[in-house]
Amino acid sequence: MSPKILRSSAFRLALGYVALFGVSAVFLLAFVYWLTTAYMLRQADETIEAEIVGLAERYRLGGLNGLTASIRERLDRRPQGSSIYLLTDASGAPLVGNLNRWPKVMPDENGFLEFELVTGPGEPPHRARAKPFVLRGGFQLLVGRDLQELESVRSLLLRTMAWGLALILALALLGAVVVSRSRIRRIAKIDEVIGEVMAGDLSRRIPLEGTSDDIEDLSEKLNRMLGELSNLVEGVRRVSDSIAHDLRTPLARLKTRLERLRRGRPEEEEIGEAIDEADRLLATFGAVLRIARIESGERGRGAFTSVDLTSLIDDVAELYRPLIEEKGSRLSLHNAPSVIVQGDRDMLFQAVANLVDNAIKHAPGGGRIEISLASQNGRAAIVVADDGPGIPPEEREKVRERFYRLDRSRTTPGAGLGLSLVSAVAARHGGELRLEDNEPGLRAVLTLPR
Repeated sequence: MSPKILRSSAFRLALGYVALFGVSAVFLLAFVYWLTTAYMLRQADETIEAEIVGLAERYRLGGLNGLTASIRERLDRRPQGSSIYLLTDASGAPLVGNLNRWPKVMPDENGFLEFELVTGPGEPPHRARAKPFVLRGGFQLLVGRDLQELESVRSLLLRTMAWGLALILALALLGAVVVSRSRIRRIAKIDEVIGEVMAGDLSRRIPLEGTSDDIEDLSEKLNRMLGELSNLVEGVRRVSDSIAHDLRTPLARLKTRLERLRRGRPEEEEIGEAIDEADRLLATFGAVLRIARIESGERGRGAFTSVDLTSLIDDVAELYRPLIEEKGSRLSLHNAPSVIVQGDRDMLFQAVANLVDNAIKHAPGGGRIEISLASQNGRAAIVVADDGPGIPPEEREKVRERFYRLDRSRTTPGAGLGLSLVSAVAARHGGELRLEDNEPGLRAVLTLPR
């Protein structure tokens, strides 16, 4: 047997069950043995009691001659039988029977004598059990049974139980080895996949066997974890590529302005443009850090409090109303009363503000921006809609990615992080962000559990 199997937790657990099962089997077989032998001994005692009653009645009706004739008749009928008889006179001299002398043993609490009986020369002694009975006239009658058959049954039971227990333990041990090998094989697959993932192959997954057991459940969870890990690594790669691509231009502009400032006499306009460029870069990095903190759960759900979305929507509308009116657009507000959720108010405020800011950027001058809050089916729905160009259906998933921007949006201010932050906030609150067609324009729906 492989030492790896012997060291495995599955084998040790199975071995523990084998030991427990073996102990249980021993107790069960011991109970069966005790029950069987006790029943056979009770049957022998009842037979002896019945024969004593019959012979005593025969003595009462037929006297000594009738009793001796009845004993001889029984012995002649079954000379090799298990019945034991001995009739003696008052002095203890044998008169009739298949015993040559009275046993020199004391009776037990039930009046029975147990003694050793030798049936023939060279035969080993075996147990016998009898009960004495005193007749009128001082005659003593001993009636008993040879327990050789009982002893044989006991011996057979013991051998059967020993072999049965050995077979049970052998089969249980074999089952433990088979189960352990199966577990070790499946765990080895998990270990192999994890090793390949650690070596850099994030596409590897643990094969499932459809057994629906605990290892299968663990494998499914590990596969989901590996999928999430792969997505996170891919996300980090995309973010790195996006940062390298999208921030190259503003950094180059900032460098150019700084070099001009170093070569010539700085003018206030040049200094202001350099500061604005630096502020935009800092804002971009700040947004990336905020998204990372939200996704990592730095502020756990334990810090969530009751948030009145009705008040939050009013605050967002009040903040952006002047900007909307300055652009010549109209703000339409439909706010449901007393909609309460559990969450982080700052995160939710920033998410709604990002949606409104996107709507302002893409809505045409003189257009309409709608903010609404509704409650249905145990969820709160915040809707921000505009009548701008909208987002094509095939691009709606991509715009959630960091730094992803539509071609027509690259000339507008921003870094492509707004919807990424909203998606992160929605996920952190157990909610969802949906982007739908407003015909025309975009309809952004942020749903949260109440």
